[in-house]
Amino acid sequence: MFGITDLVTFVLGTIFIVLLPGPNSLYVLAASSKLGKNYGYRASLGVVVGDSILMILAATGAASLLQTNDYLFTIIKYAGATYLSYIGLTLLWSAEQNWRLASRVKQSSSIVTKRIKERTVNPKSFRTALLISLMNPKAILFFVSFFIQFVDPTYPHPALTFLILGLIVQVFSIAYLVTLIYGGIALAKRLEQNKKLAALFTGAVGLVFLTFGIKMVSATL
Repeated sequence: MFGITDLVTFVLGTIFIVLLPGPNSLYVLAASSKLGKNYGYRASLGVVVGDSILMILAATGAASLLQTNDYLFTIIKYAGATYLSYIGLTLLWSAEQNWRLASRVKQSSSIVTKRIKERTVNPKSFRTALLISLMNPKAILFFVSFFIQFVDPTYPHPALTFLILGLIVQVFSIAYLVTLIYGGIALAKRLEQNKKLAALFTGAVGLVFLTFGIKMVSATL
């Protein structure tokens, strides 16, 4: 139907892929736990818009350009790795500052909480999440390589098939991101009671982002 060869397998594969941890989902969780629900939704919107752009690029042939142009692929890859590493280092610095701030027992709890939130995650969560999505050239290659397995080559409207497959992915992605937002809010309530634990959580997230950056640089086409 609509040029999709095996819808059930595609849906199962999509669920598995969406659940895999990545920088986008981690950022949504961090933004929600540190800045609140509204920033979590903004970050989620950035992820959805970014992934939609990548799917469109995959469907319109950008994947072929990246596969044949090593220079362009390398530029985007290193730019993405640098940005992820920057986020990781920023979070590590924030964790160190927040640890010190939490140790100053003379300051009121409300002031400490406010400053920790200000220093933890970039308030421009939509832009940050969007850039995290777009600065991953392998995502374009992934979308085209995953989608193409479920597209009937004899179907006269392959663009429609790609569109439907993309919408299916986004439905599951949005459901997962909303779950992360409320998970982040629940996590925030726990971290609110222990500022040093919150600083450790921020530092751990920073280390994970650094790992993503290093893996992106070391990965081959």
